[in-house]
Amino acid sequence: MSMKKNKIIRLTFSYVIIALMSFIVIYPLLWVVGSSLNPGQSLSGSTMFPENPTLDHYKYLFDLDKSNYVKWYWNSLKISTLTMILTVITVSFTAYSFSRYRFIGRKNGLLTFLILQMIPNFAALIAIFVLATRTGLIDTHLGLILVYVGGQIPMNTWLMKGYLDTIPKELDESAKMDGASHLRVFWQIVMPLAKPIVAVVALFSFIAPFGDFILARILLRTDEKFTMAVGLYEMVAKQFGNEFTKFAAGSVLIAIPIAALFLMFQKYFVSGLTAGGTKG
Repeated sequence: MSMKKNKIIRLTFSYVIIALMSFIVIYPLLWVVGSSLNPGQSLSGSTMFPENPTLDHYKYLFDLDKSNYVKWYWNSLKISTLTMILTVITVSFTAYSFSRYRFIGRKNGLLTFLILQMIPNFAALIAIFVLATRTGLIDTHLGLILVYVGGQIPMNTWLMKGYLDTIPKELDESAKMDGASHLRVFWQIVMPLAKPIVAVVALFSFIAPFGDFILARILLRTDEKFTMAVGLYEMVAKQFGNEFTKFAAGSVLIAIPIAALFLMFQKYFVSGLTAGGTKG
């Protein structure tokens, strides 16, 4: 009887924790959505469930004559998508090299990546700004993409290498005995088996630039080239600016592509993340 009672207590405690965590996550989201539907511009009179909800703020954001939100949205999608593609390509080759080959400087290279992933990009803002200025990449999306891709390589290389180490090398050797080249082994044997970790890297490398503000604010200068984070900040940071409800509407729409990508990769996400983190 005591075992059954203990089981009920543990189960109840688990549900309480889950309910508490759900409340912590959902409560702010409800406020953001509610604020975006409130009439007016100030958040002082906003409510979670407005009495007279309106879509005027969303209409304003998509009015090309009044707002550059659509352009900001497109810029963010373009930058994040290109960053994701380039990161997956570079990290795949880098992680495969560290996992499958033995060469001079391999251990030092891995150690360097380990150290670099401890240092966030914004810690090198001055160096990034000077480098972008000297190379003419200030106020360009290319410069921002290159910074994002470079920042994604260290952590994701370690993550993917850990997963590739779990794929038996006997598969590579068998393919090479049949005359397969290194590139063919990589492309036709290893990568299909590494889909879970590729999905994880793709998701991480898309989310990071999509929500980044600091690097985009430093490198981008003109309104038409802003990403959503910078554009929405400028919307509420203007002198005498009071566009908080429109800011809330723009924030709600930011979640759409991230949620869609997560749902697309969800079946790979857990297995890829856990396998990549268990073996170095």
